[in-house]
Amino acid sequence: MPRIIGIDIPDNKRLEVSLTYIYGVGRKLSNDIIEKLGLDKNMKAHNLTEDDVAKINSILTSEYTVEGDLRRQIQNNIKRLISIHSYRGLRHRLGLPVRGQRTRTNSRTRKGKRKTVANKKK
Repeated sequence: MPRIIGIDIPDNKRLEVSLTYIYGVGRKLSNDIIEKLGLDKNMKAHNLTEDDVAKINSILTSEYTVEGDLRRQIQNNIKRLISIHSYRGLRHRLGLPVRGQRTRTNSRTRKGKRKTVANKKK
């Protein structure tokens, strides 16, 4: 199993799909990386050489924000929203949907215990 940035990527899948197991790397970004290195996106990940793995590691660390750094950046953004008492920060703090989704029927079992939004009119 090739290890890229501390993540074991599956070796029996195509390289294009295997790279998406890294947090912050989607299909487009994996295709861009494969193109830059001149690799075949249909090859299996276990066919990667040590040089290829090292090149992928260096590209991901130098040019992109992935894994721990990206998670930290997202958490800092959420903490900032909460600290400035924005509406989105309030929704994050209460564990309710942030992006305008309805709460009357959905999002009740989203995170743990039931959170009352409003009383039902009779």
